Amino acid sequence: MSQTGKINPANTTFILLSFEGPDGYSTAGGLGVRIAGLSRALAASGFRTHVVFVGDPDARSTEVSSRGRLVLHRWCQWISKYYPGGVYQGEETKLYDFNQSAPPFVVEHLARPAIERGQLVVIMAEEWHTAEATCRISDLLHEAGRRSRALLFWNANNTMGFERINWGRLGYVSAITTVSRYMKHLMWRRGVNPLVIPNGIPRRLLQGADEREVARLRRSLQKAVVLTKVGRWDPDKRWLMAVETVADLKARGHDTVLLALGGVEPHQGEVLERARGLGLLVRDVTMSRPSLADCVRAFGDAARADVLNVKSFMPLPLLRLLFKASDAVLANSGHEPFGLVGLEAMASGAVVMTGGTGEDYAIHLENGIVLETADPAEASWYVRFLQEHPEVSARIAAAARRTARRFLWDRVVENLLGKVEFVAARQGALPAEPAPAALDAAGLELPPAAARSALAAVEA
Repeated sequence: MSQTGKINPANTTFILLSFEGPDGYSTAGGLGVRIAGLSRALAASGFRTHVVFVGDPDARSTEVSSRGRLVLHRWCQWISKYYPGGVYQGEETKLYDFNQSAPPFVVEHLARPAIERGQLVVIMAEEWHTAEATCRISDLLHEAGRRSRALLFWNANNTMGFERINWGRLGYVSAITTVSRYMKHLMWRRGVNPLVIPNGIPRRLLQGADEREVARLRRSLQKAVVLTKVGRWDPDKRWLMAVETVADLKARGHDTVLLALGGVEPHQGEVLERARGLGLLVRDVTMSRPSLADCVRAFGDAARADVLNVKSFMPLPLLRLLFKASDAVLANSGHEPFGLVGLEAMASGAVVMTGGTGEDYAIHLENGIVLETADPAEASWYVRFLQEHPEVSARIAAAARRTARRFLWDRVVENLLGKVEFVAARQGALPAEPAPAALDAAGLELPPAAARSALAAVEA
């Protein structure tokens, strides 16, 4: 890198900081999915990658995988034992502990050994929960005389918690990034001009669905029009618009079903009550560990319903089938920083109806339908249009898959590395050729002196 400015696995270590992470306990939304995908993609590219996150209290505190390249550090576990409901239960207590204890650990046990071996350390923090920790890490690196050998990035996946961030301080110590041009424009209002690095999707989403299984699933629903919507029960997701679209289609003589895959948020009650008020039949569908046969049976039993409230977790292979079996996937949020569900559905070959906010990848009537309003009549019109023009639907679905390929995690990592190289050049942080790392039993890198001692002990 000292010659070409290129980041590579030999000269760079990545450290990711996030409240959410790869654990089921720690994943509450798109952030956990992003951290899991990004960390795995970096490790798959050969980079030693550490992830510090609020982890499952019953899992190992440190977990090493990907041939030693990916190391998970579960934080706040002693607190999480008192809050088994998930990462955001006891949020403020966890946040205080994270801000106090994670920065010195990151600096002393992760960053310093890599820097002393001549590596560049790239620290990437996510969302408002890590803003204060990012600033403290910068201060500690300064105190240790190591700040020039580390690049700090802070990423915004959403606008939540923006009012709790000291933007002047954060912008001084880190390069600020975000996930879409829409988010970039929102952040301009804070006096911030972030770099855009999009989210990604795993390659396995592109695996083609078995058309016979898709047809079987479709037949079980016994409806002329099948719509699917996945997301938290949140007003921003425009769930009310979704059920009102079903009511409009039904009133026009189109036998329609909405597969609703949400969470446990209170807004669910308001949405389902609205559906019933519109004369729609709502049925709950619950399966313990759903298979295709389970879905076929459960959907068949509830086939008369207009809205199926699917309360079961859907594994990825089944979710791909649901997307593919749908006439349209409603990813119609009024505020979507990036729109991961829409992209995932595109990868499955579905026709996706997005909102008009953070879905930078969506081009109207080319690779999707971009809904410009919250009016259910707009969504209803396009569903009917696609029914009348199946050739347009097929063309959009094919273009959607091509679009999704551009957002595979390995492509996103290429984008990321380019931005890292730019910031490294601006900071003048070009690492020397590093010495090989020595690891302790927990997968932590040993500083050079300790490494020499460990090697001598082994050789003796």
